[in-house]
Amino acid sequence: MSFAHLHVHTEYSLLDGSNKIKECVARVKELGMNSVAITDHGVMYGVIDFYRAARAAGIKPILGCEVYVAPGSRFDKEAVGSGDDRYYHLVLLAENDLGYHNLMKIVSRGFTEGYYYKPRVDLEVLQEFHEGIIALSACLAGEVQKNILRGMYEEGKAAALRYQDIFGKGNFFLELQDHGMQEQQIVNQSLLRMSQETGIELVATNDVHYTYAEDVKPHDILLCIQTGKKLADEDRMRYEGGQYYIKSEEEMKQLFPYALQALENTQKIADRCNVEIEFGVTKLPKYDVPEGYTSWEYLNKLCFDGLKERYPDGDDSLKERLEYELSVIKSMGYVDYFLIVWDFINYARTQGIKVGPGRGSAAGSIVSYCLGITSIDPIKYQLLFERFLNPERVSMPDIDVDFCFERRQEVIDYVGRKYGADRVVQIVTFGTMAARGVIRDVGRVMDLPYAFVDSIAKMVPTELNITLDKALKMNPEFKKLYQEDEQVKELIDMSRRLEGLPRHTSMHAAGVVIGQRAIEEFVPLSLGSDGSVTTQFTMTTLEELGLLKMDFLGLRTLTVIQDAERLASISSGKTIDINKIDYDDKAVLASIGTGKTDGVFQLESAGMKNFMKELKPQNLEDIIAGISLYRPGPMDFIPQYIKGKNNPDSITYDCPQLEPILAPTYGCIVYQEQVMQIVRDLAGYTLGRSDLLRRAMSKKKGDVMQKERQNFVYGNPDEGVPGCIANGIDEKTANKIYDEMIDFAKYAFNKSHAAAYAVVSYQTAWLKYYFPVEYMAALMTSVIDNPSKVSEYIYACRQMNIKILPPDINKGEANFSVDGGDIRYGLAAIKSIGRPVIKAIVEDREELGLFQNLEDFITRLSAKNILNKRTIENLIKAGALDTLGGTRKQFMSIYVQIVDHVTQEKKNSMVGQMTLFDLVSEDQKEDFQIRMPDVGEYSKETLLAFEKEVLGIYVSGHPLEAYEEKWKKSISATTADFQLDEETGHTKVHDGAKEIIGGMITEKTIKHTKTNQMMAFITVEDLLGTVEVVVFPRDYEKNRDYLEVDSKVFVRGRVSEEDDKPSKMICEKIIPFERTKKELWIQFPDKATFLDEEQIVYGYLADSDGDDEVMIYCAKERAVKKLPKNRNIGINEQILSRLMNHFGEKRVKVVEKPIENIF
Repeated sequence: MSFAHLHVHTEYSLLDGSNKIKECVARVKELGMNSVAITDHGVMYGVIDFYRAARAAGIKPILGCEVYVAPGSRFDKEAVGSGDDRYYHLVLLAENDLGYHNLMKIVSRGFTEGYYYKPRVDLEVLQEFHEGIIALSACLAGEVQKNILRGMYEEGKAAALRYQDIFGKGNFFLELQDHGMQEQQIVNQSLLRMSQETGIELVATNDVHYTYAEDVKPHDILLCIQTGKKLADEDRMRYEGGQYYIKSEEEMKQLFPYALQALENTQKIADRCNVEIEFGVTKLPKYDVPEGYTSWEYLNKLCFDGLKERYPDGDDSLKERLEYELSVIKSMGYVDYFLIVWDFINYARTQGIKVGPGRGSAAGSIVSYCLGITSIDPIKYQLLFERFLNPERVSMPDIDVDFCFERRQEVIDYVGRKYGADRVVQIVTFGTMAARGVIRDVGRVMDLPYAFVDSIAKMVPTELNITLDKALKMNPEFKKLYQEDEQVKELIDMSRRLEGLPRHTSMHAAGVVIGQRAIEEFVPLSLGSDGSVTTQFTMTTLEELGLLKMDFLGLRTLTVIQDAERLASISSGKTIDINKIDYDDKAVLASIGTGKTDGVFQLESAGMKNFMKELKPQNLEDIIAGISLYRPGPMDFIPQYIKGKNNPDSITYDCPQLEPILAPTYGCIVYQEQVMQIVRDLAGYTLGRSDLLRRAMSKKKGDVMQKERQNFVYGNPDEGVPGCIANGIDEKTANKIYDEMIDFAKYAFNKSHAAAYAVVSYQTAWLKYYFPVEYMAALMTSVIDNPSKVSEYIYACRQMNIKILPPDINKGEANFSVDGGDIRYGLAAIKSIGRPVIKAIVEDREELGLFQNLEDFITRLSAKNILNKRTIENLIKAGALDTLGGTRKQFMSIYVQIVDHVTQEKKNSMVGQMTLFDLVSEDQKEDFQIRMPDVGEYSKETLLAFEKEVLGIYVSGHPLEAYEEKWKKSISATTADFQLDEETGHTKVHDGAKEIIGGMITEKTIKHTKTNQMMAFITVEDLLGTVEVVVFPRDYEKNRDYLEVDSKVFVRGRVSEEDDKPSKMICEKIIPFERTKKELWIQFPDKATFLDEEQIVYGYLADSDGDDEVMIYCAKERAVKKLPKNRNIGINEQILSRLMNHFGEKRVKVVEKPIENIF
């Protein structure tokens, strides 16, 4: 073979290449080549995946990049000429390890120093890092080629010689390409001439963007997705001619019969390139220990100090376990790792930044507990160290740490300062085109009707890691459509070719990598959307390369706990320390068992509430199990768990050794740790080995599980495993236990993680039980920017009989605060009132006392130059100035006058003029103050509308309050059920379900369809939030009279689930609140009395006409008589007062009928 592809774009040329790495390598192998390069545009995202795939297939990977070269300096960010002239292309290939490291630096500098539309480098960077790199002059966008096309042959030649100077003779090549384009014919002739004149050799490439010739159509669709165009659009970017695929050597020879040497050169270059990448060797940074200690001694000191503190009267067994763990940590080389983690957690604690109790398997370690990295006692809850660090499996330990959401960045900044900004970098993640999303993207480009594409996308099941091929197998209806409908087949076939391609990059929410030297020595860097530096490799790749990654997670709940602690300490007058509470408080556990767990961490979803009601937890162990079981899969074990808990006699153990392991969970296997203990205690495995078996089970590795079954039941003397039979457990029982473990291990949960989270759940429940007002205030502060969540919690407060008071400049703070047993609304929630304004208000109030009246307020604050009219107006509308003696309407009509007056005063005093005001005595000053006009107050509706406008929610009431009973009776779902659940990623209502919602219409948009019919989008708001309702043309005509903004209606319709957005409702019928049916009931002591007074009743009813039915109730006989239709009335105040005057109030009653009878 004498040809290799040296110019290849993979899927990581985002939205530009559709050449999937695995397919690319397979195709090259199929064509009989022995090497292939990767040269994505400006990035090296794919090089490690590519390297591994190629090596696995026995093909030599050539690692490279097609970089963008700035015509001047990389630091110039001014446009030079038109868009095309901002940069030239240049292909760089790494010849050896030095070249690979240089290439990473070149590519990194493109982002960190030269980013302008694209990551650009310049000749200076190339000169500095040229060693070990072979360069090719690239495609028509290369500097040499561009000059030739402009008719500037000499400039082109000069450029080529410049590049040869930089990279050295024999390391720069002129690149021939032929995709059937006119320009390439011209350029190639000039390049042949240039090669003869300069002696620079030629190389022939094909600018590969997709794998097979038939991928031209899906690739074209990908380009449309990139540019936001449709296939039918005329003026859009295309790769003409369909030649951008991986060609065989034969095809290349037919294209370049005149330059066979150029083809041979590709193989020569490929043979020169040899890069070895090292995996699995850890590159931990060193921790600076105090004078006189080694890292090992210092870790020991910290641990043994911590041991005394955590277990004041501990015995030797604890010391043994600590020494054992430390020896494992030392032998695996992770001493510095623990010191680094201890250090930044210690920093957070000293700075008063809340740290979570730990998460993940780290909680199983007594070292972590003694160092204060975690705060759950691993001995008490039977947590296993080997689940975290297993001497028989070498991999980086993984300690993820939760910090207070608002201050997490401070900890990351601290680590950056301590180890150097160039060594602490955030991590990239890729958003890929997933099954549903890719159908929607492709459908849009093919210009298919939205509803049609939507219906097909929804046929794909929403489970984790679903693919289109799996979906076709799982959903027969989908498969049938695919086979029968040409259009669907085309849509799905195109989608399948693009599925799984990376779509965009983003920053990992929490991941940070810490290096022992500058990170660009190990990985290329790029920029996140906010301009912060990120790696170009993902989390898993970094770990494989042996780099240390840490997760600094922001957990909102910690912020809530810290806030609630503070508020509770203020109102109770004593310090509340959440880490010192009693975890066995029966009152708190009982409150969790009532299922009223709104706002309690991990326990607030509807399903969890029901589960807690059934479970009635008696201790923390039950909550740990609850969190572990309430997930898809293990849910099937819930009934068995609850049965065992309520009826201990029903629990049976297959053998006595199981009892101590499974007793805490009533005979069910719930945790991965239990699987490990069973294997250890029944078959005599070491814990390290049992962890390997647990991994095999959870990853469903069939062959390993089969082999281990032998060992488990019969033992394996060679490997030191006694087996169950040797332990007195018969074969049948042993196999049965093994089957149960396999069945469960797929779902088993990491107990250490569940325990850590159960602690947080319990802490929130404790605060909510003992300090409900403080807790709810802290909870609402944590979602202050999300009005729909705030209104959900306001509703929860109403259920708890906690009043919500409007914001108040004399009593409130920026956040929600506690005011005499009620919650005072936070000032920061008012629109367009920034934190500086609030800070000024609070400072002024603390310094000079409460504000007396509007003029006082405006005068005092205008001195600080932060008030504008908008601010004052919003404060008035929110009700924050109600304490200043006046109505909101009075304030609104006068404040402009006061502001002007104050401004004028300020000007006068600056000029030094005396005013009338200065001449009068104190007691006369009153007369000069601006008087409040006598305008009364706004109507309740207007007041609420203003609150909604500036706060996003109603505070002093709700327009639907009067209808709450009717609303509750008639609906099947609230708007909250249409919101995404953070835990499941789905909404409580399901696609296609029929539901009834009720509320008022707050927004309405009318659209015209293609056939010029009218349809509408309306927003319906109830006491909890809002939902969007779509009214299609045929229902629009029927219901248009009721679709006015502010009308109160019930809507019946179908749910339409959206991807990652709240669900919508498709309207079928609308009924205004007024149209719901009522009945008038009149009670008589007995039938005889009714017959006596029958005519009187009819007399009263005769005046009224309507649809409401009249019911007569005779108490003695317990008989109900419904009067005939012709006696129906329209219930109103007038008729009620007449009847009540005659029969007495107690005997006349109006009953609302639920709505479903009308729909």
